[in-house]
Amino acid sequence: MKYKAVIFDCDGVLVDSETLGNRVLAEMITDIGFPLSPEQAVQQFKGGKLADCLAVVEDQMDAKLPADFATQVRAQMAKVFEKELQAIQGVREALEAIPVTKCVASNGPEEKMALTLKITDLSRYFDGRIYSAYTVGVWKPEPDLYLYAADQMGVHPNECVVIEDSKLGVQAAVAAGIPVLGYADHSSPVELESFGAKTFRSMYELPALLGLQSSFS
Repeated sequence: MKYKAVIFDCDGVLVDSETLGNRVLAEMITDIGFPLSPEQAVQQFKGGKLADCLAVVEDQMDAKLPADFATQVRAQMAKVFEKELQAIQGVREALEAIPVTKCVASNGPEEKMALTLKITDLSRYFDGRIYSAYTVGVWKPEPDLYLYAADQMGVHPNECVVIEDSKLGVQAAVAAGIPVLGYADHSSPVELESFGAKTFRSMYELPALLGLQSSFS
């Protein structure tokens, strides 16, 4: 295999939470009188820190959101995830096929990752190696989270690879000097490639892209 470790983003890469989470966000923002479609929410906020997303909404509304709005959003997302969240198609098979150390590094809070990975039964592939930007105190597109993840796994940045689906994540990986594969099933491959990713459309392709002998049909 080409790499000694693989770093996965969480939302939209391991679990299909980007669509669900942005649907909740769009519905709740619409309910307070600022119409926003789920598609618009995904386009604007994919891969972003929730506080930054809400700051953008406040700027566009030219008004402040309720003080506990972020807490309300997270609570509603958790309810929806419990009922509807699924693992990304093919990712479980890919994880089974990858023999090296794997971790998760996300802009989301650690408790959110723990919940979504538990619901989808993916936690067991990472053995506690779940790293949050909230722990580091720096968010993508800055490189710090990915550098921290590589350090925690004991590998040099150029000895690992990042799997991402957002421009913020691709920018972070490139800034960290880590090769990055862009999962583009629900993202623009042109956009991800413009920021430095090599793109692919199915998780069934991932083992071969990592230099393993074969992929899935």
